Amino acid sequence: MQIDKEIQSDKFDDNYHRAVVNILYTYGWLNNLMRGQFEKHNITQQQFNVLRILRGQYPKPATVNLIKERMIDKMSDASRIVDRLVQKQLVTRCTNNKDRRAVDIRISEDGLDILSKMDDEYKAKDFLKDNLTDKEAGELSKLLDKLRG
Repeated sequence: MQIDKEIQSDKFDDNYHRAVVNILYTYGWLNNLMRGQFEKHNITQQQFNVLRILRGQYPKPATVNLIKERMIDKMSDASRIVDRLVQKQLVTRCTNNKDRRAVDIRISEDGLDILSKMDDEYKAKDFLKDNLTDKEAGELSKLLDKLRG
């Protein structure tokens, strides 16, 4: 559906304004679709992002700084997210042997299990395939890359 109809307004300054509103609206739409998957496993989108980063590092540890660099939402408080994941026993935290000031963070077996279950339950394409072809999804991704410069 066109953004004008979704938000019931066609008052845009120009196509750039329309595109920004459309991107923000689509972000919210996609977030709402995915929220159910996260809630089913008692995690948030940011916690999911951290778990995916740690799985990518596995079996090597990561630091909070590395996690911050790789997070999708740069405004998230990575330290607090890690604290919550430690409480849920989805990650472990220990002192780095080489640098006692650094803290190593690793995904736990429980964290790996949750991601494995989520991988089996849905794929990213499940949210898009009804409205976009694979080729169109690639084109959209290229346009978004171009937008960010």
